[in-house]
Parts: sequence; structure tokens; C-alpha cells
Amino acid sequence: MSAVYDCNRGESRADGLAAAAGAVRSSRLVVLPTDTVYGIGTDAFDSGAVQSLLRAKNRGPDMPVGVLVGSWSTVDGLVMGVPPEARALMEAFWPGDLSLVLPHAPSLRWDLGTTKGTVMLRMPLHPVALELLRDVGPMAVSSANVSGRTPARNVLEAQEQLGDSVAVYLDGGPSGEPVPSTIVDLTGTDPLVLREGAVKIAAVSEVLGVEVAAAS
Repeated sequence: MSAVYDCNRGESRADGLAAAAGAVRSSRLVVLPTDTVYGIGTDAFDSGAVQSLLRAKNRGPDMPVGVLVGSWSTVDGLVMGVPPEARALMEAFWPGDLSLVLPHAPSLRWDLGTTKGTVMLRMPLHPVALELLRDVGPMAVSSANVSGRTPARNVLEAQEQLGDSVAVYLDGGPSGEPVPSTIVDLTGTDPLVLREGAVKIAAVSEVLGVEVAAAS
């Protein structure tokens, strides 16, 4: 049976964050508010839990799951190296609506889907999400919806789609505009915008000092 916690109330928020942390540590799924839409998440290093996340969404490994982090410093332990371009974009847009694709550290034992040796990282601008991430560490997080359906903008919409596959729902109220994050791929010779979302390509280009192209 799922539990729902109102994170707009102090005591309920504390109880909810504790319950969510316990769920993540025991390989279960949680729904949490982010600065875009609601997300469904679990321990990024627990391959069985990530598989449960994909099953809940009715999604295959060909669409790998991104990873949310609670601090800039966390990134250093997850990737082969943090290039200057990544540092600049993190300083400019994190926490916020920008995702970075980087080669992940080969020593990491995780299975996020068919990633081809890369990982997509983001630090969300939402206090509930950040508090949970700083407690449990990096989480594999995808939009809280069944694949092909509209991402949830509130807990009720998430419950209607995901039901009891999720152990804990953290209710942070309605999300903002359902605008996705911008995805910048830094695995190649030149930065490449895979998806333009809340952060415009012009803003990415301004920070990096070069004209950044969008994927065709």
C-alpha cells in the first residue's frame, strides 16, 4: 500500500522525507516533486530498483534513466572527468533546468539502461527533491508517468498512472509549467544540445562563449 505525505506541512514533510529515504534504501520507488514535473525515482546504484522503475513506466532500457544529484561535488564521483564546459554550465544553471550528458566513471556498478557509457545528470531546483537527494545520494529519476502518457504535474496524476508500484508519494503541490530540462551532450568534441527546454540554446552558447548547435 502506498503512503502519501503532504510536504507543504512541516511535520508531514519530515515524516515523508524519512519514509522516502527508507524506501529508496530498501530498493523501492518514490514519487517526488521537482522544478519541472513530478518524478519517479530510486537508488541510482540499485539495478533491480531501476528495473522496477522502468517496469512501472512500461518503458524499455533503450530509453535510459537520468540521474539527479543534490550537489555539484557529487558529480566528481560519477563521471570520468568534469570538463571546464560542464563546470561553467553547472555554475550558471544548477540547481535548475539543465541536464548534462557526460561519460560516466567506468568503476561504477549501475545499470540505467542503454547509456553507451554515458550518464545524464541534473541538480533540480526544488527544496524537497534536494533534501532527499542530499540524504540518500544520487537517484535515478524519470518523469512520473506511464510511457506515452502525460507527465504528472501533481501527486494525484502520478497516483492515477503509477498506483501501488510506488511506495511513497511526496506531495509538494502542483508543479510549475511542464517544460522539460534542456539536455546538453558534452561527450563529443563540441557541445551539442540534444533537447532545448527551459534553458535556451542562446543562453548555453553565451555561457560557453561559442555557438552551440542543436542535434538534427
